[in-house]
Amino acid sequence: MDFSLPPETESLRRRIRDIVNDRLIPLERDPASYDEHENIALPLLAELRAEAKAAGIWALGMPRERGGGGLPMTGLAACYEEMNRSIFGPVVFNGAAPDDGNMRVLETVGTTAQKQRWLQPIVDGTFSSAFAMTEPDGCGSDPSLTYTKATREGDHWRIQGRKHYITGAGAAKHFILIARTSDDARRGLSAFLFHADDPGWHIVRRIPIMGPEEHGGHCELAFENLTIPDENRLMEIGDGLRVTQVRLGPARLTHCMRWTGLAKRCLAVALDYVQRRQSFGAKLADHESVQGLLGQAAMDIDTGRLLTMRAAWLLDQGQKARKEISMAKVVVADALHRAADTALQLLGARGYSKDTPVEWIYRYARQARLVDGASEVHRNVLAAALLKERDGFWSWGA
Repeated sequence: MDFSLPPETESLRRRIRDIVNDRLIPLERDPASYDEHENIALPLLAELRAEAKAAGIWALGMPRERGGGGLPMTGLAACYEEMNRSIFGPVVFNGAAPDDGNMRVLETVGTTAQKQRWLQPIVDGTFSSAFAMTEPDGCGSDPSLTYTKATREGDHWRIQGRKHYITGAGAAKHFILIARTSDDARRGLSAFLFHADDPGWHIVRRIPIMGPEEHGGHCELAFENLTIPDENRLMEIGDGLRVTQVRLGPARLTHCMRWTGLAKRCLAVALDYVQRRQSFGAKLADHESVQGLLGQAAMDIDTGRLLTMRAAWLLDQGQKARKEISMAKVVVADALHRAADTALQLLGARGYSKDTPVEWIYRYARQARLVDGASEVHRNVLAAALLKERDGFWSWGA
């Protein structure tokens, strides 16, 4: 098995690393770089995005003919990891959630007209987007609980219902909406596209959360007779579950790629500290207890990286990689949390303060075990695969 990157990808990875080190990480230390929700301030973001575009490092998962980088998933794994060594990284290069996952599903299943109208502005960075699936007391990890309803009226659909924790909704212009179109257990959901300026819906509130927020926050939405033309239906009637599967599998994996970068950043901050900090007559790095913490965190990160790269390779071979993505999601989420916790513990009061990005990452990291399917759900997926496949679960092939 050859884990080396193609020369072109390795060169790109190094260029991203240099930009993150020289341009982005220094900006994290300036309070003026942040908005009121602890994310990068929009004027600074616009400046940095222009620089990223000029450097040719933009929307790396999208085809080159759309203005993207045309990378396979294995290439994204290496590059997204480098981007997210800075807390500002992914959004600067147009590789952040939810736009990354929305671009991918629109490119995969959208019609030519839909790609031009709904996808291209997201790729260009003109608009941001949101994926409206999760509901209060309804759809979460189980899409079958969706109650937001789409009723057909001629060549239009009328939407009634509610969604919540919709990432980026406060800033998004383009939305992908999952709604119920029948009571069929497998084909009861459909996917639709709508614009923020369409009447018949509104944001109920921007929900306060524990960690730093993406631009547009995490919002609760109410749909009260939103009308969507049938031409803005994504795929066929009843294909909503397929849309979620096409989007969420790769999106979970790109989360893992980015989270690995954050985990590595935590250890990098901790290493800088323990290698210079003296305690009880020796550097912290020379204490066996410190070495144990660092060694465990490093092993967890590398385990997650390997699982992520394997799942990425399988996707590049045309496989669905469901169980491999679930493994990566669970392991990397835990590795990120351990890395942040280890770094905070070793930094002491410095880690608990805002003098380093560790406390920011620590608060952000807790969501990793919840978003895009709780860890318990993914373990259930793995158990089901094991019960079905038995020895085939351990197959080496694609």
